[in-house]
Amino acid sequence: MRGLLKKVFGDGNQRQLNRLQQTVDQIEALEADIEKLSDDELRKKTEEFKERYQKGESLDDMLVEAYAVVREGSKRVLGMRPFLVQLTGAVTLHNGDIAEMKTGEGKTLASTMPAYLNALTGKGVHIITVNEYLADRDANDMGKLFEFLGLTVGLNLNSMSKEQKREAYLADITYGTNNEFGFDYLRDNMVLYKEQMVQRPLHFAIIDEVDSILIDEARTPLIISGSAQKSATLYQQANSFVRTLKNEEDYTYDEKTKGVQLTEEGINKAENYFGIENLFDLNHVTLTHHVNQALKAHVSMHRDTDYVVEDGQVVIVDQFTGRLMKGRRYSDGLHQAIEAKEGLEIQNESMTLASITFQNFFRMYEKLAGMTGTAKTEEEEFRNIYNMDVIVIPTNKPIVREDKPDLIYKTMEGKFNAVVEEIKQRYEKGQPVLVGTVAVETSELISQLLKKKGVKHNVLNAKNHYREAEIIEDAGQRGAVTIATNMAGRGTDIKLGEGVKELGGLCVIGTERHESRRIDNQLRGRSGRQGDPGVTQFYLSMEDELMRRFGSDNMRAMMDRLGMDDSQPIESKMVSRAVESAQKRVEGNNFDARKTILSYDDVLRQQREIIYKQRFDVIESDNLREIIEQMIRTSVENTVHSHTQDDLDDNWDLKSIVEYLNANLLSPGDIAENDLKGKDPEEMIELTMAKIKEKYDQKEEDLTPEQMREFEKVILLRTVDTKWMDHIDQMDQLRQGIGLRAYGQNDPLREYQMEGFAMFEAMVESINEEVARYVMKAQIRENLQREEVVKDAKAVSGGDDAKPKVKKPFKKAEDIGRNDPCPCGSGKKYKHCHGR
Repeated sequence: MRGLLKKVFGDGNQRQLNRLQQTVDQIEALEADIEKLSDDELRKKTEEFKERYQKGESLDDMLVEAYAVVREGSKRVLGMRPFLVQLTGAVTLHNGDIAEMKTGEGKTLASTMPAYLNALTGKGVHIITVNEYLADRDANDMGKLFEFLGLTVGLNLNSMSKEQKREAYLADITYGTNNEFGFDYLRDNMVLYKEQMVQRPLHFAIIDEVDSILIDEARTPLIISGSAQKSATLYQQANSFVRTLKNEEDYTYDEKTKGVQLTEEGINKAENYFGIENLFDLNHVTLTHHVNQALKAHVSMHRDTDYVVEDGQVVIVDQFTGRLMKGRRYSDGLHQAIEAKEGLEIQNESMTLASITFQNFFRMYEKLAGMTGTAKTEEEEFRNIYNMDVIVIPTNKPIVREDKPDLIYKTMEGKFNAVVEEIKQRYEKGQPVLVGTVAVETSELISQLLKKKGVKHNVLNAKNHYREAEIIEDAGQRGAVTIATNMAGRGTDIKLGEGVKELGGLCVIGTERHESRRIDNQLRGRSGRQGDPGVTQFYLSMEDELMRRFGSDNMRAMMDRLGMDDSQPIESKMVSRAVESAQKRVEGNNFDARKTILSYDDVLRQQREIIYKQRFDVIESDNLREIIEQMIRTSVENTVHSHTQDDLDDNWDLKSIVEYLNANLLSPGDIAENDLKGKDPEEMIELTMAKIKEKYDQKEEDLTPEQMREFEKVILLRTVDTKWMDHIDQMDQLRQGIGLRAYGQNDPLREYQMEGFAMFEAMVESINEEVARYVMKAQIRENLQREEVVKDAKAVSGGDDAKPKVKKPFKKAEDIGRNDPCPCGSGKKYKHCHGR
């Protein structure tokens, strides 16, 4: 059927190749004219192209001429003339698609043409590689060509300072790894001054080994974490202080909004208790926060109603269903404040400051392109998620490599014995062998067996990857035997040594099938480069994981019936097809899993973009007064409207409005209930805002305009960073527990979207309130400085740090006597408190 469709409609890939061929023919036709140019004239073409672009000519219009210039430059500087197939790959990359080019076909050289063309815009081009060795190698090798043509080249390494990184990003073309570009994006959105940012807006990226980065690593989040642990002592001190306060006298509680406010008397008590002059001084932001949360924990959070204590942990009770929400924690330090109130061990707060997945990072580029030897099997995913087609580029010379059918053995022992025997035979005749394994343990097992046979070999796995390039480069030499895990050799080319072609080229042996066909193809592709001879063979056993998972029982029974022993393999196309169909099923499952993760991450992506944009606006803005006044107004509006909802104005709670305004935004006595009587809500808001503006003006008069503007930035950045960091943690907690909603016939993703949105709204409201309070109440010091919320931030790529830390139950310390003070800070003896 498929063959019939191809006859009727033609092969899609071939049609695209035919279209690309027309452009390639035009580039070819220009060669004679471009050859006549001197080096200087060739270099001047770059300035000419830039001018034409500035005057409105599109890159597409200049592609043919620009590519012809790069090809000529390559001949003169690198001594390499791109083949027609490399030109085809280069056009594919400029179109924002994926060029599938086999190993040894010169992907690196093909990338120079689209990189050059897109760099003419002046917006910068990023070339992404899988490791720093390749980034460094390509930046040096290809950099000579770009510099000859008048473009600048940067290299972005993990070890660089901010100044060096900024310089690298300002270059026309910047090489680096996917991790480093992603982490720089996150770090840029944590800076306190615009000058500290290193990246420019993300314009065009060419990703080498695109399948590895956008698919294999798609589920790995990039995480910036730091020592955000807030002192447990401070929670206990705040808890002890709050226990001394009296309702109405030291604080007011609003049942309707669950809001608790210190009165003027309460503020004085706090200042005396902690020995400070002004609770709202910027130096005491953390202390004020702890006191407010302790107050909330004691007054508005009730045990066995809002939460329960189970196994030494505070567990939230869902207010709608009454169910326990295990794994969820209250945000903003409230959970820790309740732990202090209940005398439990205080858990560390969130450590994640920023995170993003590769999927969402790379989708932020205006244009994305990629190249690899193996991508066609994942075309659906590339198209659906990244909007990139996969174009299979023909090889420059026909492939003459022999891909033998799989050999299937009954047991693993039989398989490994056969593998070692095969290696030994080829080693003795001098033919180089590359052995691919799925796991590190397998590579070490084969190494042991080869040692017993006296076969010299190199092992390349995660334990000695620092020698990767050197080992892989020697893997094609006569008599070389290399055992490597799948990580090995991506982006490096195995060239054949002298006399190896006559021995049959490189022999690649796979010791089991990977769950992804793409990884198997990657291994196969190490042999037979540029028309070289080669041979590949996979050895399988009925005990392999893939065979166990996908119905090998029938085949095993058949082997038993035929009386086959461990030394006799089955060689059957039918078995190979069964294995391939099993792989397709696993690939489908993995694609679905990545799609689901992306759907969840998209919720946070939208929120991240809003916060990062607003944060950038704050850093760039010269005057934030208008923004802050709007935040104060929002806070005032929320307070007034929440207490004036009743149709009868006699039932309005003017007392609570006055208490809130005087405690948080104005001074005691600035507004009285009589001032609000007889006014509608809008009039109350306008009256309050007039008084607030008056007080704001007074603050401005007491300072220089520069100090006031800096003060606004300090408050806003610190508040946004603290709340956002906490929100990320809350979203993570929500994500971990949301799957259980499916048991209640609810769609977990929809629930996550709705709750995530509600949490984001609550965070924005909380930012408004805190900024309003500090701007109006804080005393301003002359030596204002923006400070990072967290010191010692470090970059982590997924892994263990991405997993939630296991909570430990609270244990009574051995040395607490029954008459000693209780460690919870209540002031009572242990026997009358938590010792009961």
